[in-house]
Amino acid sequence: MKLQVALSLGLAAPAQAFPSQPVKIVVPQTPGGASDTLARVMSQKLSEKWGQPVVVENRAGAGGNIGMEGVARAPADGHTLLMSYSGTHAINGALYKKLPFDPQKDFEPVATLATLPFVAVARSGSKVGTVPELVAAAKAGSLTYGSAGNGSVNHLLGVMFSQAAGIKLTHVPYRGAAPAMQDLLAGQIDLVFTSLPSVSGAVRQGTLRPIALTSRQRAKAFASIPTIAEAGYKNFDVNPWFGLFAPAGTPLSVIRRINSDVNELLTLPEVIEKFTSQGAEVFATNPQQFDTLLRADIVKWSEVVKSSGASLD
Repeated sequence: MKLQVALSLGLAAPAQAFPSQPVKIVVPQTPGGASDTLARVMSQKLSEKWGQPVVVENRAGAGGNIGMEGVARAPADGHTLLMSYSGTHAINGALYKKLPFDPQKDFEPVATLATLPFVAVARSGSKVGTVPELVAAAKAGSLTYGSAGNGSVNHLLGVMFSQAAGIKLTHVPYRGAAPAMQDLLAGQIDLVFTSLPSVSGAVRQGTLRPIALTSRQRAKAFASIPTIAEAGYKNFDVNPWFGLFAPAGTPLSVIRRINSDVNELLTLPEVIEKFTSQGAEVFATNPQQFDTLLRADIVKWSEVVKSSGASLD
């Protein structure tokens, strides 16, 4: 990455006025999910801090690739940012045979915002309400789980849990998370692994039955939901990060400015409360740390994609 080269050489782009115009945060998923929720909290606070509009634009499709490509080709001046997470940025390079961009070379890591677990949910009234019940049901017969599509985090979590528990879950891919949730509620499938914010309302209302979180630790705002690790799978810990990227070539001074401002906002009680209420935990890094994290996650998720056999054109 150009950022990493600049840092290693001790170089920095000349200081410039930023922001000099409205800033756009592209979310490559549909509204209502974790990326969208976190981006909107941050956009409001950045607007107040910068005195410029910071708008969120949902540009979904192709597993996040449409929005990612748009940002990769945007002017490298910091005024177009990508809200991404390990589910797209660290997976798609291994999942898709051809991408119109490089997840590493075409983006600069700017700032992480939070980590946020996924949760296994069943419909209200399901006989599967705990991890042991899930494992027993899978061993007794066919148990289905839906996902947002082949190679999605929702899909790969099912693969990872099946391997950890020594069971077989039948994967049912959908064109997005919303139709998978609709079929779950209709009783067409048994289970879905999904981000906590996307079902937080349904969990609180009792429409969906949470089985377990994928993170090692419980979420503060959902302390009653146990983790998969607590059920005896001690090494199971999937707690995806969410963060902001800029197009490759964005001046280092701009990247540092955004990172500093984001990290400052992450200390505000109101931001922490909003993140926590969604099951997220504030997670601040500098650009170098974010780059290291991304590289490690690309290796980790590539292995999971390979073991799943998932591949897309």
